[in-house]
Amino acid sequence: MSKLSEVERLPYIIKSHKSTINESLIALFICAIGDLCAGIILGNMTFFFKSFPGLLVLIPGAIGMRGNIFGSFASRISSNLHIGTLEPEFKQSSILNINFSSSIILTMVLSLFLAIFAKIMCIIIGLNSISLMDFILISLFAGFISCLIMLPITLFISFKSYNGGWDPDNVTTPIVAAFGDLFTLPCIILSIFILEFLNLNLFVKTIIFIILIIMVIALFIHALYSDDYLKTILKQSTPVLVFCSFLGIFAGTVLDSFASTLLNNPTILTLVPLFSGESGNLVSILGARLSSGIHSGLIETEFKINESVAINFIIIALLSVIVYPTIAIIADLFSIILNIQTFSILHLILISLLSGTVLIPIMMVIVFFIGIYSFNKGLDPDNVVIPISTSITDALSNSLLIFFSFIVITFML
Repeated sequence: MSKLSEVERLPYIIKSHKSTINESLIALFICAIGDLCAGIILGNMTFFFKSFPGLLVLIPGAIGMRGNIFGSFASRISSNLHIGTLEPEFKQSSILNINFSSSIILTMVLSLFLAIFAKIMCIIIGLNSISLMDFILISLFAGFISCLIMLPITLFISFKSYNGGWDPDNVTTPIVAAFGDLFTLPCIILSIFILEFLNLNLFVKTIIFIILIIMVIALFIHALYSDDYLKTILKQSTPVLVFCSFLGIFAGTVLDSFASTLLNNPTILTLVPLFSGESGNLVSILGARLSSGIHSGLIETEFKINESVAINFIIIALLSVIVYPTIAIIADLFSIILNIQTFSILHLILISLLSGTVLIPIMMVIVFFIGIYSFNKGLDPDNVVIPISTSITDALSNSLLIFFSFIVITFML
């Protein structure tokens, strides 16, 4: 099907997929509220960044990890609902139990890896930073607290959206990611307060540190020798999520490397979670839809763009045209309210649009490739597509946002 014919059929595509677009827009705007709250929190965390050097390196990876783990959890639940192996009811189920267990184990293991990667990157780049023990304790505490919050929220959204006649692929993953964005920073702040309390007694702090490390490792090893489905999820997800942690730390390093510029331009700091979060949400919607399409046979497992894939691309493109100017306007309005505005609204819209226009086409190709490639290699796309694609999105989105911000600062201000 030619590009011209797709353009000519655009009004028909919009009309026939109106419910998908509306559901996704509602989810994305709900997510924008969570991302905005995260942006406001981030824009007012300068005290913590100064008191705990290197913390900014950890944050994008921690935010991304929540979206990756619980977005994959939501995607697996969605696929099971679509193919009828799971009933949308809050009752005991082996599928739910295993998905709960895998999410908790992955969160704790990846929190440990994330902290280690953050410290290593700080050493390599030569950034002043807190100790490895402090990185690990903050990351593990935040990971555990987030599990207590995110697991029931993810399940509630998945079941309620399905029972309400909505497609979970359009709703669950972006809203779950938004809740992850919203709660990650408060969880990190709470973890810092716990760390400060433990600093009153270094012996107790060291004992707790050792116990936590042993528990996380033992839990992971035990899970690898348990249920086959749980083992499959862990074996397929862990390498992917470790790779994603590298990407998340890279994104954090980019932010920390330009910390002085960001701290002097808090409007951009407010836009960072909005832009990164909404970009990840757009990509996760595409990933979830492609994964369900592959599982149900609507999308062929070949590297060719059929009508179903093309329509999904068009839907994401339409959503992005609406989303990127909107989040810039939201960031600007709240910058005015908080009296931290450093960019005009037109400059902020330009930064957001330019960054998004470059980012989304690249990510469409990457998501499609990962989905087909993973399925052909015997992997479940639900375990692979969203984590890798959203982590790449985080790294690229932060880099593009910084790049175009510098262009605007240099040539237009």
